Amino acid sequence: MIGTFVNMGTIVLGSLIGGLVKKVIKEEYSQCLFTAMGLAAAGLGINAIVQNMPDSNYPVLFIASLAIGSLIGTILKLDERISRVSEKHSSDGKLGQGLITGCLLFCVGTLSILGPVQSALYQDHTYLFTNAMLDLVTAMVLASTYGIGMMLAAGVLFMWQGSIYGLTMLLGNFITANMMTELSIVGGFLIASSGLAILGIKDCKTLNMLPSLAIPIIWCIAVG
Repeated sequence: MIGTFVNMGTIVLGSLIGGLVKKVIKEEYSQCLFTAMGLAAAGLGINAIVQNMPDSNYPVLFIASLAIGSLIGTILKLDERISRVSEKHSSDGKLGQGLITGCLLFCVGTLSILGPVQSALYQDHTYLFTNAMLDLVTAMVLASTYGIGMMLAAGVLFMWQGSIYGLTMLLGNFITANMMTELSIVGGFLIASSGLAILGIKDCKTLNMLPSLAIPIIWCIAVG
């Protein structure tokens, strides 16, 4: 799992650099970056949905995934629990939203999903090393907006990629094209939801929706 550890390291490094930058920039500049991140997240989410929706073989799976996942997350009170933790590490209370956005951008993508598979099956870390460089820049930008606490996203990345790595070792190459498509659609909705919250348009409680990502995986494994 050397690729995953390198990926975690770049997120921590990027967060440290961005966190130091945040301390020396003016509040108006910080707010400008805050708005830019909201627009970027919303745009990336919409793009993922539009690109993958035509390729879906299960047109209503994303609806079921969002509904079931949101219900599970609400019952578990994920948003409430994680928000309390993030508020302890953030003076302005915005770290939680930043972590949601960061974790989704770091985890929901072709490189972050297929990377652990390539690493487990072929000891090929190319995807993960490439993803690490992209995440370095993303972490710097996010941390310059939300603070050094963005490095907590490295732990989430480890659990995500570690789970994929472990499942690949047990099941082989279980990630299919259909699964990638459905995951990208659901992930796109979550990223767009996060963007809306950052912009102050609508707080969709994205943390409560995170279990939605598990539904396409379970479904595709079951029918495959």
